[in-house]
Amino acid sequence: LQGEDNIEHLCLACTKLYQALDEGNMLGKRFKRRNVVLKTLYKLVDIDSDPLSLKLAKIILAMKVDGKNLLGVCKLAFKICRNKKNDLIVQNDTLLDYLLQVLWNEDLQTDNEALVYCMAAIKFMSENDALLYKMVSKGAVEMFLELMKQINNIKEHDTYFSKLSHLLVQVTATLRVLADCPLARRRLSDSGAIPELCVALEQRGSDKDVCIWIVRVLSKLSTYNDFCAALADCSRCYVLFLALLNKYQKQQDLVIHIIFILGNLTAKNDQSREQFFKEKESVNTLTSLFQTYYELDLNALTRHHDRKGEGKKDGKYPSKAEDVLIKLIRVLANLSIHPKVGTALAAAHPLVGLLVTVLEYKSVDACEELVINAATTINNLSYYQVENSAVQDKKLHIAEMLVKMLMSYSMDAVVEAVRVFGNLSQHHEIRDFIMQKKIYKFMIALLDSKNREVCFPACGVLLNLTVDEDKRAFLMEEGGIGKLVDCLQDFGPADWQLSCLICKTLWNYSEGMRSTASCFGGDTNTLLLLLTAFLGETRGLG
Repeated sequence: LQGEDNIEHLCLACTKLYQALDEGNMLGKRFKRRNVVLKTLYKLVDIDSDPLSLKLAKIILAMKVDGKNLLGVCKLAFKICRNKKNDLIVQNDTLLDYLLQVLWNEDLQTDNEALVYCMAAIKFMSENDALLYKMVSKGAVEMFLELMKQINNIKEHDTYFSKLSHLLVQVTATLRVLADCPLARRRLSDSGAIPELCVALEQRGSDKDVCIWIVRVLSKLSTYNDFCAALADCSRCYVLFLALLNKYQKQQDLVIHIIFILGNLTAKNDQSREQFFKEKESVNTLTSLFQTYYELDLNALTRHHDRKGEGKKDGKYPSKAEDVLIKLIRVLANLSIHPKVGTALAAAHPLVGLLVTVLEYKSVDACEELVINAATTINNLSYYQVENSAVQDKKLHIAEMLVKMLMSYSMDAVVEAVRVFGNLSQHHEIRDFIMQKKIYKFMIALLDSKNREVCFPACGVLLNLTVDEDKRAFLMEEGGIGKLVDCLQDFGPADWQLSCLICKTLWNYSEGMRSTASCFGGDTNTLLLLLTAFLGETRGLG
């Protein structure tokens, strides 16, 4: 029976049998000779041929088997679908329809194991684009969510509760595949997927596998505004995420997805920032996570030094620990935008200490995104002039770390360092530091960049420096006046914010001057022409 010709004949016979049964309205349970047909089909199941197994599975499912027979045929379908080589034959047949019928019709408790294999087969099918669109159009998304709702309705004290976790893993793993599909996402949104996922997460917090799949789904969906808003509306989501972060602190796969979700929730929504911050132990949980992953990263770095005797790291970039830190610091940067939260975080000494430590032990070359995120957060926190600010306490040490960033090859890192100097240079100790270390020369040189994102923060630092009368002469010495005038000419009325910054700097510099020529030198005429032209434009705007 194993010859190719025989297999082909059997496949053809199965196709004809299916057609005859279908045309004679003999599929299902009412056909008199059903048992004879099924026994004949079961004899063929052991033949090692996936095309034949596919034909057999379809007929057996169409005949509405139950109990052990249903479990056997679902296992057979799973075996066919998990082999990627079978994608085309599965795609060109109607096995999917029968598996969806099983999901819809069979009892959750009686046929739990069969449903696990059925759902696992569908999960493999969903990885094929053609089958994915086919199942979405047949209402599969709604079926999966209805199944999840039924599972959620079975509470922890019920004997079936733990048995259903395998099925929930398969359902949520399939939803993760569907989350990549725009058509499926629309159905998920319309069917209220987010609240149901949150219920499952709360009930199954002690099941790590289920939690991982749910947070993977939420992680993907939270990158879209409507899902992010729906998640923010689930008031208990922050409590859930914090509980999971505390419970599974060293489970990097779980942690990284939860932190990513929190980063998305707090990216644009001030209410989410405050809500998360108000949850009990929220800052302590983030600080503890920060400490844990900083130590993991530092230990990995130390081991690598011992092994290689050099600082350059090999392997994946960034490392898993670095990736957690990148996403965790992004959450802190987002939270610090909220005035009330930012003020509290600026005074959180352990947290600020860890941010500064990142700038100490990690170079821009080793992990650019991590260093820039840390600098961005310090910049946000340095904005808050509070009495017990940890950023103010460490400002000179932070300034020393920023000099390292200024020397890097990354323009993004340079700009972020300049932004921090912009806030810190409001303090006279930092202005003295900038003069002493000749950092002002660097700021003046940046004015040549012709890039607004670079010129604006550099000009902010120069403006702060000109507050001190004894520091103003540096502008003329380094050709700074000419560069500021060039900037004014380049950006002019198209960028009033930057133009105002430049004019304020020149105003401070010229305070108490005896003559314009001695003050502005060869740039006097150009400056006069520009200012006159700009005044004309403002009158025109009036």
